[in-house]
Amino acid sequence: MTSTRAPFHTFTVSEPHLTRLLFADARLAPLWTLLRLYAGYEWLMAGWEKLTNPAGVWVGAKAGAAVSGFLQGALTKTSGEHPDVSGWYAWFLQHAALPHAALFSYLVTFGEVFVGLALILGLFTGLAAFFGGFMNASYLLAGTVSTNPLLFIVATWLVLGWRVAGYWGLDRWVLPKVGVPLPEAAPAPRLQRS
Repeated sequence: MTSTRAPFHTFTVSEPHLTRLLFADARLAPLWTLLRLYAGYEWLMAGWEKLTNPAGVWVGAKAGAAVSGFLQGALTKTSGEHPDVSGWYAWFLQHAALPHAALFSYLVTFGEVFVGLALILGLFTGLAAFFGGFMNASYLLAGTVSTNPLLFIVATWLVLGWRVAGYWGLDRWVLPKVGVPLPEAAPAPRLQRS
């Protein structure tokens, strides 16, 4: 029996000039570096504060105490006409996160430190920004605003601009070694003599 299906044709959707400029042009590496350093600093300081907390409520003898308090606070935001925390997320907090508060305490602390260091160093920038954005979304879903909306936006932009965001960082040398080509810097325009 022969197939009567038409052959599958592939086609390429060209990238608009503006998105190519923003997300793939190494000339914008300074802009992406500033955004990357800002987000990295914020994450590193948040994690460092938890890691060096003298009470040991994040890492150490009382690990999980701070997370338990945070989660209990989030669970109080599940009622009312317009709750800050959705029911499905409250279920996750109550049945998955709260019983394992000490584990989540370590995950949050070291996750923030590692995301911050990776962004500052420009190492696997896209992945680091993704996990930073994931943590921001988790905090937002738990009803905490603070700097999370801004950091979530910056993380989203860094994920979109990953090819250039780490260009002035370790990604420039590390990513090609793992098989990821990076954009080339555009040549300087030639001046015409009259």
